[in-house]
Amino acid sequence: MSDTTHVAVLVGSLRADSVNRKVAEYLRDHAPDGVTLDVVEGIDALPFYNEDVDAGSAPEAAERVRGAVAQADGLLLVTPEYNGTMPAVLNNAIDWLSRPYGQGAITGKPVAAIGVTPTPYGGVWSHEHALKSVTIAGGIALEDVTVSQTSIDVDVLGTEEVIAKLQGAVDAIAAFRPVAVAG
Repeated sequence: MSDTTHVAVLVGSLRADSVNRKVAEYLRDHAPDGVTLDVVEGIDALPFYNEDVDAGSAPEAAERVRGAVAQADGLLLVTPEYNGTMPAVLNNAIDWLSRPYGQGAITGKPVAAIGVTPTPYGGVWSHEHALKSVTIAGGIALEDVTVSQTSIDVDVLGTEEVIAKLQGAVDAIAAFRPVAVAG
């Protein structure tokens, strides 16, 4: 058993200058001792989920993303909000990770959602929807560590209080221990 906690990170923005990608990379580069964050690349290469396409042998892009998340101890979603919900690319990735149902790469893993948007609410609906989706997919949503941060008049990566909240989500995933169910 490794002493290092591995956290897979899915970034819900594909924009080259995405502040959410910058947040993910900052957290990766400043991970606490004993924690490794791996930003999973390639969710933009996933075809739209289709059970017919997934039958038998999944596409190579899906296998890569599933493998990266399956090997992790937890999952961090770093995403903006598009039109009141999570971006389609993130939703599609969660769909691929949820299969096969009950045995998908997310099953049993702690998941936190954080992100930044230039809106007053900071992406709260996106984060709620993403956590609902991963819960249905078998993940364990860490709802009390969600960080929905506005970027209006805030230098997100230049404000210690904001950085502490974002790093708190990583700490919560790393500290997560499943609750034993009495039989």
